[in-house]
Amino acid sequence: MQSINPATGALLRSYTPHTPAQVEERIRAAVNAQREWSRRAPRDRGALLKRIAALLIERSHPLAAIMTEEMGKPIAEAVAEVRKCAWVCAHYCEEGPGMLATESIEVGGPEAMVRYDPLGLVFAVMPWNFPFWQVFRMAAPALVAGNALLVKHAPNTQGCMKAMEDLALEAGLPPGLLSSLVIDVDQVPAVIHDPRIAAVTVTGSERAGAAVASEAGRALKKAVLELGGSDPFIVLEDADLDAAAAAGVTSRCLNSGQSCCAAKRFVVVESVAEAFEGKLAAGMAALRIGDPMEPGIQVGPMARPDLRDALDDQVKRSLAAGARVLTGGGPPQLSEGLDPSSYFAPTVLTGVSLDSPAATEETFGPLAAVIRVKDEAEAIAVANDTEYGLAASVWTADRARGKRIAAQLHTGGVFINKMAGSDPRVPFGGVGKSGYGRELGVWGLREFVNVKTVWVE
Repeated sequence: MQSINPATGALLRSYTPHTPAQVEERIRAAVNAQREWSRRAPRDRGALLKRIAALLIERSHPLAAIMTEEMGKPIAEAVAEVRKCAWVCAHYCEEGPGMLATESIEVGGPEAMVRYDPLGLVFAVMPWNFPFWQVFRMAAPALVAGNALLVKHAPNTQGCMKAMEDLALEAGLPPGLLSSLVIDVDQVPAVIHDPRIAAVTVTGSERAGAAVASEAGRALKKAVLELGGSDPFIVLEDADLDAAAAAGVTSRCLNSGQSCCAAKRFVVVESVAEAFEGKLAAGMAALRIGDPMEPGIQVGPMARPDLRDALDDQVKRSLAAGARVLTGGGPPQLSEGLDPSSYFAPTVLTGVSLDSPAATEETFGPLAAVIRVKDEAEAIAVANDTEYGLAASVWTADRARGKRIAAQLHTGGVFINKMAGSDPRVPFGGVGKSGYGRELGVWGLREFVNVKTVWVE
């Protein structure tokens, strides 16, 4: 396994996958750590999460630099990601014990209660695009609930995972409680089927989710899937176009466009479409592209050359289907020393038809596809015309109208006059081919607990 800097093409590090014996050793260590960890009170477990949060804040810049080197995230965004991980740890330190408190149920005579006990050992398959956040948003609630975690991270972000392991040990977590498995994809089924694995979670593509869910189903293991999206960004005729366009640029190009819940399909009412397109294209064209380590850079490379090539192919096929380029559409101009094979200019397509690749496929990169509609009803129909259902954004001056539309959208989340995102206090997840189960909030914490009824006659 190799980690290659996508900005320069330079080899950073090579990793040898764990042998079956090493995998066995790590599973055994995790089981032992979880046994001891589960006996601690939730508040004691939360105190160590608070220590992790402090270390994340203290070391946010060096940790961010590892992320930027390995997958190309602009350094300012990388620092923000590390600090968001501190937030989720602090949140579950404070709120987790209450979420786990035993609840009494009135049954008219006998004593009945519901306990929330840990499941045991959770196996997580994680992607490269938010290499710290996607681990911690799953790990923080699972750990405070008393579980242990084994993480198979993406091949190109092993340095990030090693940093998280080291941080957990320094904070005082038992050795093995949060640890990595450096394994290839073909080794994943054997881990899922190991009887000591209690549950599985995956964040990634539809294909990865289907493969993991299939194995988890055969093994009768609980699974949580957070997969791709083709998220609609609805702009109605009464929207604040300046605010909508600015949010659209940020949403589409955050992490160089490599986000599952980024705005991808801009569904715009015809009467304001031309004005909105102009503002969106101007905002995209003004973004600074370059070395992600340089302060002020807003768009870095995509994480790998093959990802950039896949996006380029989607643009070309969409143009062949009748779309037009308003800005971008190919490689940007770069300063000397940068590898152009992973860069793609922020792009806006208009005239996108409903059967165009930019409308029917998940686009993972800085590509905004504008689809014009005649009115609100058509906007809702187009927004729902997808197999995915992760998040949606709705822009209107009428809050009541926004909430009425939210009730009609088939997604896991709807954000009115705000770009889609995640927050430790509310659930995050999707429907359809965007997966099932939830992360964050009390809902994410209770995905990996045994909801146990205790009845005393």
